[in-house]
Amino acid sequence: MCRGLESLPTTCLERAKELKALFGSLLQKSDHSILSKKNDKLRLNLDEPLKWKESFENCCPVKVNGLCLFRAFLVSEFSEENIAFYLACEDYRATKPSKLAAKAKHIYDQFIVCDAPREVNLDHVTKAITKENLENASQSSFSLAQAKIYALMEKDCYPRFLKSSTYLELSRKAKSG
Repeated sequence: MCRGLESLPTTCLERAKELKALFGSLLQKSDHSILSKKNDKLRLNLDEPLKWKESFENCCPVKVNGLCLFRAFLVSEFSEENIAFYLACEDYRATKPSKLAAKAKHIYDQFIVCDAPREVNLDHVTKAITKENLENASQSSFSLAQAKIYALMEKDCYPRFLKSSTYLELSRKAKSG
């Protein structure tokens, strides 16, 4: 599924393609809802893409289908590191205290340090505060950085996502259903 660090962008790309196909078939269903072929626990319904437009929070980061489609969009724009960082921070907050330091170092090295493999766009001050927070790692060590990346996605990536051909096609099909 499209949650946490374990997921790969290809998983979300596959899920996005599946969602596109499933929402397309909604037009032919009388009950306006179908179950995913791969996971009977995920229920897709006709109004779901329309709700994603209401707010970034309705689309991401906890709504699985919206998150997968949004993540696939970010991959296509070469900015998937933003959602990956956000989800890594969510996972970090749920980490046992004994494992915080090691996980914090991994997240910092992956996303924040200069020239990190998946470096996110953070200002110098936020990077410095985050580095300082890691000296005494706690569940809130990445809170400021995570909030900045969330705001970046909400104000920049999310509006572009709503204008993307995939989202527009899904919402058009939802409206016509």
